[in-house]
Amino acid sequence: METKIHKKLNELAATAICGNDISSSVLYVSALAIAFAGQYAWITLLIVSFVLFLFRKIYGEVVGALPLNGGAYNALLNTTSKGMASFAATLTLLSYMATAVISANEAIHYLHHLIPSMPIIITTIALLGVFAALTIGGITESARVAIGIFLFHLSSLIILASFIIYFLMHNGIDLFFQNWHYPIKGGSITNAIFFGFAASMLGVSGFESSANFVEEQKKGVFPKTLKNMWTIVSVINPLMAVLALSLFAIPVLQSDEFQNTLLIEMANHVGGHWMAVLIAIDAFLVLSGAVLTSFVGVSGLLERMTLDRIMPQFFLKKNSRGSSYRIIIMFFLLSVSVLLITNGNVKLLAGVYTISFLSVMALFGIGNIFLKVKRSKLPRPEKASWVAVFIAIAAVLIALIGNILMTPKDGLPSNLTIFLDYFIPSIIFIIIMLNRTALLKFLLNVIHSVFDPIRSFVLKTDKKISFIINKINEQEFVFFTKGDNIATLNKVMLYIIKNEHTKRIKIVLALEKGQKVPENLPQEISFLDKEYPEIDIEFTVVDGKFSPELIRELSKKWGIPINFMFIGSPSDKFPYKIEELGGVRLII
Repeated sequence: METKIHKKLNELAATAICGNDISSSVLYVSALAIAFAGQYAWITLLIVSFVLFLFRKIYGEVVGALPLNGGAYNALLNTTSKGMASFAATLTLLSYMATAVISANEAIHYLHHLIPSMPIIITTIALLGVFAALTIGGITESARVAIGIFLFHLSSLIILASFIIYFLMHNGIDLFFQNWHYPIKGGSITNAIFFGFAASMLGVSGFESSANFVEEQKKGVFPKTLKNMWTIVSVINPLMAVLALSLFAIPVLQSDEFQNTLLIEMANHVGGHWMAVLIAIDAFLVLSGAVLTSFVGVSGLLERMTLDRIMPQFFLKKNSRGSSYRIIIMFFLLSVSVLLITNGNVKLLAGVYTISFLSVMALFGIGNIFLKVKRSKLPRPEKASWVAVFIAIAAVLIALIGNILMTPKDGLPSNLTIFLDYFIPSIIFIIIMLNRTALLKFLLNVIHSVFDPIRSFVLKTDKKISFIINKINEQEFVFFTKGDNIATLNKVMLYIIKNEHTKRIKIVLALEKGQKVPENLPQEISFLDKEYPEIDIEFTVVDGKFSPELIRELSKKWGIPINFMFIGSPSDKFPYKIEELGGVRLII
């Protein structure tokens, strides 16, 4: 059978898949940065761009040396332990889960602005289902959709930026300078930039995705995807922050309405309703593209974990298009369950998304350090300097601390609390999977310690009872016949079946001198042997007259007691008394 060859992704396709996730951040990160850093938002976004520049080299070195799917999991697996790698994998999985649910839900909210009658939760589930089906259809088909979304998104942003620049050319940028002198939130530039930077780091979510499906990319494509994503983040996010500060006053920008739909408000301000609709459609599409990124990234990650026997081998099954459809279906069901548990309030997932994503970035940097120390001889196309690695890790840790310290809005639990609610069950599951052999052995030992004594008792009891049963069944029933007809013999057999434990009968014929065996008796006994296969019949002829003496002699000879019973009642013609025969039963 001919094996189907799956095409590898080129630069545009690979960039589009992960670029939709990272470029969709423009919809919220500029507003988020302004909420915390005010007029310094564009500076914090440039700092993020610098940090991401450092991570380009870090990712390039690790993946160049270890070009396998899995991202941070792969980096730590090859430099530390499977347990440490699984810790990173759990964080990555949570990041993808939160990204998929939040992006799908936000995409539907943008569409809801255009179609108010549309049900949010049901449509969100449908959107997740569409991209699950698309991913099952294969990486090539997914890439085509991702490219379309990516190009439409960039085109929409170019149109928006062009209209804003044209608007500012005619109206001036005085508002930007007024905002520059606006009182700093919290009264400290340091606090503003610290929390602004922490919030702005969310704008690079998706940068790690390319490393999770590197095996699907053509040779040399991976570092280009990193460069392209860095360029997009470095240009679009700071630019949109500057343009927003040039169009609206900071109090307006920090209001809830503008925080949720900043780009739509900017589009409506400079281009009118039609441009607001364009940006709403773009937001729906690019956030949908981020959902696709999650499905593609998690598929590569979990497939690698399954190959390493962390996940059940059940998930390795592929369809004819080369997709691990069972992984995709499982991730879809997980995402839907989380959406239903939160009842559509996906803001609850912000802590999961934030902490897990930033933790993965930090762990990737740590993986780079271990790679330098433990696998220094591995060839790699590029190297990150020690200074760059430490600065990058420190920057991510600062952002992580900032997000943990942030005061939650709308009375929601803290980011750390929400994160732990999801992380603890997930890591327990992974720990169980990692140690399932040891746990099963422990369970087996417990079962043996509890049930072995019982089993030993049962076996001994069974053996004893079986011995007694066999002893009882081995006792022979002796029937002295006078050459009776088959009807009489049949009565004897029926009696034994109904009343006796034994399954053995000895039919004895005592012949005096000159007497012969009745002609039909052997055939009748043979017939009964066939009719009653459960009873072992033995026919024996002895010399002598039927008498108490003969009975005692035979009993001694055979080593068995001979008991008797009558069929009918003893007649006067019977010459012996029952007690003379030494037993209680006599059949004659």
